[in-house]
Amino acid sequence: MNLGTHKTDFSHDPLVNPPGKGGAWWKYVALLVLLFGFLIAIKMLSKGISGFGSDFTEGLLAGVSNPFAGLAAGILFTVLVQSSSVTTSTIVALVGAGTLTVGAAVPMVMGANIGTTITNTLVSIGHVRRGNEFQRAFAAATVHDFFNLIVVSIMFAIEMATGFLETSARSIANQLVLSGGGSYKSPIKTAVSSGEELFASIFEWCGLEDGGLATAKLICGIILIFLCLTTITRIMKKVIAHKAERAMNSALKKSAVFAIAIGAVLTMAVQSSSITTSLIVPMCGSGILSIEAAFPVMLGANIGTTITAFLASLATGKAGLVIAIVHVLFNTIGTVGIMVIPRARQIPIALAEGLAVRAVRNKMWVVAYVFIMFIIIPLLGILIF
Repeated sequence: MNLGTHKTDFSHDPLVNPPGKGGAWWKYVALLVLLFGFLIAIKMLSKGISGFGSDFTEGLLAGVSNPFAGLAAGILFTVLVQSSSVTTSTIVALVGAGTLTVGAAVPMVMGANIGTTITNTLVSIGHVRRGNEFQRAFAAATVHDFFNLIVVSIMFAIEMATGFLETSARSIANQLVLSGGGSYKSPIKTAVSSGEELFASIFEWCGLEDGGLATAKLICGIILIFLCLTTITRIMKKVIAHKAERAMNSALKKSAVFAIAIGAVLTMAVQSSSITTSLIVPMCGSGILSIEAAFPVMLGANIGTTITAFLASLATGKAGLVIAIVHVLFNTIGTVGIMVIPRARQIPIALAEGLAVRAVRNKMWVVAYVFIMFIIIPLLGILIF
């Protein structure tokens, strides 16, 4: 199957296109309901983890106490779930529950940025039988990989030496959180807590308590996160995917800043950077977009995907907000740092094009790259550290 040209037909899917007139408004209502369900899932995950007690949380903390292990865990988890949004949402929930410290979670967020790039790399393999087309598609896919690798390498070292991201995020969070004699009770958090309590009541009615109740919340929270994000993605892809190509082609005639904005807005809308980048790869493969024009849109997707962690932080406390801000700062600083230096901007492009040339000559480069980058190195990182 050609992943570069295949288009899934959702036209007969009752979830995406309900019968009768007025289907459009139904989709937007469904999106609001799914978003609310997503927030409840985050709260359930947080409560479920807390319910296992301090011994359990201390055991989990020991497993990611080393920053290199945290980085590797972030990569591998994201590769397995095929979504950095799920990873960062889970991290926010863990931090909100007190299972992870912000410092331990920062490397995991960085790892999620690397792990999510495997999706568009796999999409590019759909062009493998057409030499020139595959070369362009594979270069477009891996330029995102190399960008994230470069930024993570630099920012990881800086963070370990100075704690810059965590310190800055805490400062921003302190400014955002209302302070003073009174306290602000968020209506969103109140509604989400009520939803979580409803699920808890159902589990308790079924006779679950203590460890069993915590396990049920944890499992249900994870399943609900997957279901909500997957369905949101399906609906939004049908709503705006046909507009994406026009927006991206328009970005060619605008500045790099405009292209970044297009990528960010599109990704915020579909709640998935993988969709944005996976739309770009076949366009580059077919020659519609050059890698130089597509690169800023991918950087915008990196920024846009941080909205999910922010939404997840609405269901947690201040610590969850801090790690969500870390995610925003990391991706924004990385994008600005690369784009303001023309020579730096050419490094990931040159690396991607060089790898694509070798991949066309010998397909084993593709297999070796995917397995070493996304599976072997993360596993070794976890085992060693």
